[in-house]
Amino acid sequence: MRVLFAGTPAVAVPSLDALVEAGFDVVAVLTRPDAPVGRKRVLTPSPVAARAAELGIEVIHAAKVDSEVTARIAATEPDVAAIVAYGGLIPRPALEVPRYGWINLHFSLLPAWRGAAPVQRSVIAGDDVTGAVTFLLEEGLDTGPVFGTLTEAVRPDDTAGTLLERLSHSGAVLLTQTLSAVDAGKAAAVPQQGDVSLAPKLTLEDGRLDWRQPALAIGRRARGVTPEPGAWTTLDGQRVKLEPVLLRPQAPALQPGRLALDGKSVLVGTGSHPVELSRIQPSGKKMMTAADWARGQATLESVVFE
Repeated sequence: MRVLFAGTPAVAVPSLDALVEAGFDVVAVLTRPDAPVGRKRVLTPSPVAARAAELGIEVIHAAKVDSEVTARIAATEPDVAAIVAYGGLIPRPALEVPRYGWINLHFSLLPAWRGAAPVQRSVIAGDDVTGAVTFLLEEGLDTGPVFGTLTEAVRPDDTAGTLLERLSHSGAVLLTQTLSAVDAGKAAAVPQQGDVSLAPKLTLEDGRLDWRQPALAIGRRARGVTPEPGAWTTLDGQRVKLEPVLLRPQAPALQPGRLALDGKSVLVGTGSHPVELSRIQPSGKKMMTAADWARGQATLESVVFE
């Protein structure tokens, strides 16, 4: 079976590797163009592009699937296209190229969390269970019928990053199984059922912690935006980056945003009970432990996060 693989970030690489290891003929990879990375903004291939180059697979770089890109896809004569976090819409002319269509690995239990940030939104919402599905891609936003499903428990200390890492590997197995079933003529897609929720791409503002909210909601948000775009607050008008916080329900109450020491722990008040800071990165400095940062504050009790 000839497969076109579409994907961009690191979480898509396990699926590409799985398809190659399973013996599928991956005829080309569609990925986003090279992007600036780091402080020096060096143009860098996507993780999928880099892996495809190592595997000797043709790479099609495209920010948009237009008529020219569609023609390049058609020239590879794929039987099916497998797509994992490509990062762009696939228009109808391209959808119609492979005879078995485009099969998408999506990291949620559709129709829950349709969109670009399903894992992040699931963690922020406090879901106990999430998962991944393979479905037939349509022009609508993640609306197509589902081939296969897997579930994954959300652990209390999961960040979006750790949860997505696990799903990227289990999802790669699911994608390979789905394509094998399609190749054998044994695949059956069923319409999505259940309540629809949306998972739009996270913005920087999504990472801002509102200390007036309950500690549980703050903890979920901090984990849901880690590693990207990252949790943050402001201090004296400057943005301060934070790693996930710890819940401290037994600690003495503090006003929202107020800081205090409890032994070596740095606590912040919320709308319910305090939370404990783990690591903090003040503006213009490196990430450090909260305890190290606190030692540099003349009077911690006078510090207020906004």
